[in-house]
Amino acid sequence: MTEPVRLSKRMSELGLCSRREADEWIEKGWVRVDGVVVSVLGSKVLPHQKVSVERQASAEQSQRVTILINKPMGYVSGQAEDGYKPAVVLVNAESRWQEDDAEMQFHPRQLRSLVPAGRLDIDSVGLLVLTQDGRIAKHLIGEDSAVDKEYLVRVKYSRPGKLPEHDLKRLNHGLIMDGKPLKPAKVEWQNEDQLRFVLREGKKRQIRRMCDMVGLKVIGLKRIRIGGVTLGDLPTGQWRYLRPDESF
Repeated sequence: MTEPVRLSKRMSELGLCSRREADEWIEKGWVRVDGVVVSVLGSKVLPHQKVSVERQASAEQSQRVTILINKPMGYVSGQAEDGYKPAVVLVNAESRWQEDDAEMQFHPRQLRSLVPAGRLDIDSVGLLVLTQDGRIAKHLIGEDSAVDKEYLVRVKYSRPGKLPEHDLKRLNHGLIMDGKPLKPAKVEWQNEDQLRFVLREGKKRQIRRMCDMVGLKVIGLKRIRIGGVTLGDLPTGQWRYLRPDESF
C-alpha cells in the first residue's frame, strides 16, 4: 500500500503551487481532496486521491508577478548580508526598463513575497529572476530542475602558457566538487580570454571554483540566459516583467 504524504507536498508534486503557497491555500479553505475541503495544515493524502483548488487560488496565482533584473555588481540575490543590499531594492517604478512592453503596471504590493529563483553572487552580474510564483521557483531551483543557465566568463590563466585542452575537457565533465562529481557542462572559448559556460546545476560559486581547479582566475562573470529567457538588451540595474509568451 502506498504511504500517505503531506497535502502541501502532494500539491507541489502536482505542479499546483509551492509548499508555502499550499499551506496558505489550505488555511484559507481553498483546497479540496476528493471534493471535500481540507483546511488543516499537515493533512495527508494518498497519491490516487484527487486534489483540486478553488477559483480564488487560481485567481490569486494569476496576479503573481515574475521579474527579470540585470543585477549589477555589489548586490546580493536574497536577504541583505554583510552590509550589501539585496537586488530587490532595485525594483521600483523608476528603474523599470522603458522598453518593457508588458501591460502590467508596477505596484508596491508586487514586492511582497518576491524572492530570487536562483542566486547570483555579489561580484557577478546579469540575469536574475525574482518571482512571487512558487511554481516558477520550483521549476528553476528544485532538486530535479533541468533548466540550463548560460554565462560569459572572462578569465586569466595563472600558469605558464595557455589552458591545456585536457583541462578544458575537465571543465566540461570530470571535476569533483564537495565530494560529488559535477553534472556535465558545456564550456567553450568565445575568444582568447572569455569562456562560455552552460550549466544545469548551481552550487555556490560553482564557476569560480571550477575555474580555480584548472588554474583559471575569473575576472568577470555575467549570466545571459536561463532556459528560454535571455537577458537581451535589458540595461544594468533595470528590470522588466516576464512576458506571457516567455517560458524558462
